[in-house]
Amino acid sequence: MFENLSDKLERAFKVLKGDGKITEINVAETLKEVRKALLDADVSYPVAKKFTDEVKQKAMGLNVLSAVSPGQLLIKITHDELKNLMGGEKTDIKLGGSPTVILMSGLQGSGKTTFSGKLANWLKTKRGKNPLLVAGDVYRPAAIDQLKVLGEQIGVEVYAEPDVKDPVAIAKRGIEHAKKNNHSVVIIDTAGRLAVDEAMMNEIAAVKAAVQPHEILFVVDSMTGQDAVNTAKAFNDRLDFDGVILTKLDGDTRGGAALSIKSVVNKPIKFVGTGEKMEALDVFYPERMADRILGMGDVVTLVERAQEQFDAQEAKRLQERIAKNKFSFNDFLGQLQQIKKMGNIKDLMGMIPGVGKALKDVDIDDNAFKSIEAIIQSMTPDEREHPEILNGNRRQRIAKGSGTSIQEVNRLIKQFEDTRKMMRMMSDKGQMAKMMRNMPKMRR
Repeated sequence: MFENLSDKLERAFKVLKGDGKITEINVAETLKEVRKALLDADVSYPVAKKFTDEVKQKAMGLNVLSAVSPGQLLIKITHDELKNLMGGEKTDIKLGGSPTVILMSGLQGSGKTTFSGKLANWLKTKRGKNPLLVAGDVYRPAAIDQLKVLGEQIGVEVYAEPDVKDPVAIAKRGIEHAKKNNHSVVIIDTAGRLAVDEAMMNEIAAVKAAVQPHEILFVVDSMTGQDAVNTAKAFNDRLDFDGVILTKLDGDTRGGAALSIKSVVNKPIKFVGTGEKMEALDVFYPERMADRILGMGDVVTLVERAQEQFDAQEAKRLQERIAKNKFSFNDFLGQLQQIKKMGNIKDLMGMIPGVGKALKDVDIDDNAFKSIEAIIQSMTPDEREHPEILNGNRRQRIAKGSGTSIQEVNRLIKQFEDTRKMMRMMSDKGQMAKMMRNMPKMRR
């Protein structure tokens, strides 16, 4: 996400030379490179030019503190302007009404139906709501089936009338069904349409008029770049939607849509889709996105994702097992599975400042843990609980059963033993104190 843009911005800031002041001469070349980087990221020329003009205006004549260089100061100003360009502050989804009615709109193939499922899952798990999905796409043959599969996957009811071809009637009856069955939120999935398709645009306008939604969301594929922004404008002119959803932001996207859309339609980005899984949905924070674009990482989101998977009772149980030196492969496997739930591994690593850049050309497969899981799952329950019994014969059998080599099995067991020793030491205050006392001796 934004890899190319981040690289080009980094190169642009290296151009800036001189001390003491940012002047028109020493800033001109840098901002020319910044503008080129934005244009390459598929940001429209008027937006890119306005952006660099704002940065220049704020930077001109500022005295540079002795602790920072002109380049560092310009990065700070660029960061603040990027944040403002993308909306400044996060904007919450409106959840008023009983039930709250959310109308989904967007182009064909933008990921609207999948996002409807993700949003229902987010409302259920993060906001404690009881959502209802309404299948209002009466044209795409597989749309109703797709929504039903997603609903089953996340445990959310789907209201559908497969034989009815009137989306207005389906939406109205779906809301009545929600009222009778105590659903607090109704998410109406609609047919994907082209902005130039007048009949289809009239149809979604009719659905809006009939159900008076509390929130209209426009779903757009961020990989379509500037086209996405133009389409958003056409839809907004007809629907006056409340917010934008950017899907496929984990793909090889240039990022132009994320950077331009707020300034063109003056509507906030509310969520971003970052993968295929139903959990791969993030609230959009302009400041955090600006951090990531400028290679500063996003530790706050990383910590939040970790906290979502954190179970206080489980942590206490693990602590007790570590103290008694009983941390087992079952515990280890449980920790791996919690990490996997946090999201795409490379994406997570990219949230750590400096690490994203280091991993730019490294291909980290989402299945990176598969061989480890296969090895552990090829152990007997007794072997998982008591790793000390893993002799040569047992290791050979595990390698064969997991489709890995004996070297991989030995490496995992060694890493596990080293981890267990370190955890045991850290839980033993006496050992830690002894280690701290010995550190000056080790340095000599």
